[in-house]
Amino acid sequence: MEHAEKWASQAEHYHPRTPEDSSLWKLLSEHFAGFVQEYDRKFSKEYGFYRPVITDVVNDYLKCGDLKQGFARVRCPECHHEFLLAFSCRGRWFCPTCHAKKVVQFGELLRENILYPVPHRQYVFSIPIILRKFFLYNRKLLSKLCICAQKSLLSFFRIALGLEDGVLGSVMTIQTFGDYARWHPHIHSITADGLFLPNGVFHVMPKISIRPLVELFRAEVLKMLQKEGLIDDAFIAMIMKWRFTSGFSVDNSVRIAKDDRKGQTAVAQYILRSPFSSGKITYTSSTGMVIYKSR
Repeated sequence: MEHAEKWASQAEHYHPRTPEDSSLWKLLSEHFAGFVQEYDRKFSKEYGFYRPVITDVVNDYLKCGDLKQGFARVRCPECHHEFLLAFSCRGRWFCPTCHAKKVVQFGELLRENILYPVPHRQYVFSIPIILRKFFLYNRKLLSKLCICAQKSLLSFFRIALGLEDGVLGSVMTIQTFGDYARWHPHIHSITADGLFLPNGVFHVMPKISIRPLVELFRAEVLKMLQKEGLIDDAFIAMIMKWRFTSGFSVDNSVRIAKDDRKGQTAVAQYILRSPFSSGKITYTSSTGMVIYKSR
């Protein structure tokens, strides 16, 4: 009886989703078809070829939360109260509702099952603007960029700690966007702040400048792009003449204590965040004006 009353109380506050009320839904339902038709002529030169997966993701999003597209009937076996729950698109990185759920699940997964109880840092690896177009036209390079970050981190840690057989503990995600969803491929990672030995002993990194890490990352990326036939020795020589590290950067200013579970969750959710927020979009159908507010 207690269970039934609790269920009924919660059910009274259930509100069906109304996705068609959002500015993003209205914008896409009214203009996406025209965008696809005009893409090759207006956008392919700047953003690369049109990928069919875009159509699939947007069409799935437009059906997400719509009872007409299918639903489950949720019924309490005790009080017999019931309601309809519309199917979701489960679209990561695009559908704001579904991706928000993925972000929460990812944060819990890392906190409960992945991250060892040792200090961690967030590392952010960025590349210069002049190289970003290569990754726009060939998305397979993004995974290789992630490998470059991992290799440079491992080398840096092993040299700093003098542990040739040390093992890195790191979770990395690839982000392709910056503010206002501009194309900006870079790598985020949550990395144990030290190395593990095969016997399980953990050695914490000392306080040390990460300038050598930036140089290692630069070397790995340039070597990878040269191997892919995208740059040559002359291009590399030009970049190496630039001041500092030629637009390459690494940031590790965010450190998470070993017992900071809230910090672990927050950073885990941050590195998997969506490229945009539907709450920041305002769309006016009558004028066709779109306003996106960001920081």
